Amino acid sequence: MTATSVAVPAAPEPAAVPAARPAGVRRKWTEHGLVFIAPFLLVYGMFLLWPLVFGVHLSLRSDNITGSGGEYVGFDNYTEAFRDENVWSSLWNTVWFTVLSTIPLVVMGLVFALLAHNLRFVQWLWRLSWFAPFVLPSGVVGLLFLWVIYPSDFGFADQLLAQFGLHPDIGWLTDERYAMLSIVLTTVWWTVGFNFLLYLAALQSIPQHLYEAAELDGAGPWHRLRHITLPLLRRTTGVVLVLQILASLKVFDQIYIMTGGGPDDSTRPILQYVYQSGFTGYRIGYASAVSYIFFALIVLVALIHLRLARRNAEESS
Repeated sequence: MTATSVAVPAAPEPAAVPAARPAGVRRKWTEHGLVFIAPFLLVYGMFLLWPLVFGVHLSLRSDNITGSGGEYVGFDNYTEAFRDENVWSSLWNTVWFTVLSTIPLVVMGLVFALLAHNLRFVQWLWRLSWFAPFVLPSGVVGLLFLWVIYPSDFGFADQLLAQFGLHPDIGWLTDERYAMLSIVLTTVWWTVGFNFLLYLAALQSIPQHLYEAAELDGAGPWHRLRHITLPLLRRTTGVVLVLQILASLKVFDQIYIMTGGGPDDSTRPILQYVYQSGFTGYRIGYASAVSYIFFALIVLVALIHLRLARRNAEESS
């Protein structure tokens, strides 16, 4: 009887453990990453960080526009700015313009978006007509409305009123009672298209089945608007509101073109006073201090909005 040998399978070899990546390779990838973001960092530093730091440096000096005769004065420019009545009047004009323009721009942007979203007849025409003015340069808009509301028989508005037997002879840009309102009207016509576009994009992202379910439950158009559309547009409204406030606070172009800050500085915004102090009065240091006070106001508005947005997010969650 012959003994048979049973073949025993060989034990599998242990899997090869990958070798640790040398530190030089990690350093190489890090260096490659820095190479990719270096152009952005260079542009960001040259055109944002450096002007920001240099502006603070100028605000602490008495330099003029020629760069000669300046010396370190500390916070004297800021002290003078807080005591300057022109700063407070210009700041009040800016805030008043922001209040007058923000509310109609937000409300009209929402109304136009609702109309363009729901009107099925020549939708492209409504979208084009409400957004087209936004792409016009500020100089074109300013000159256009100068022709429209120019006083006496030359202005289109007065000629239109005269056709109905009215001869109001209103100083649209020369009367303190109407100058700011005229600029607000110009700004609303010019910039409402941006808010309209944001609201229209938000409306198109609302699921259609929500409206269909509400309609099956017997909800009418008003109830669907109140209980579905407006709540879902709350975040968009917050974004539109803060963007509009910041844009209105930075008003300059249309006021400078249409009234030059007049009559009697009743429409002069804070940025125009900064321009006049720095490039007309040749006080670059003082103009820098005023601009940083205004910058602090804008940062405060942004922080308040951020705080309110966080609180709303916590309450909704």
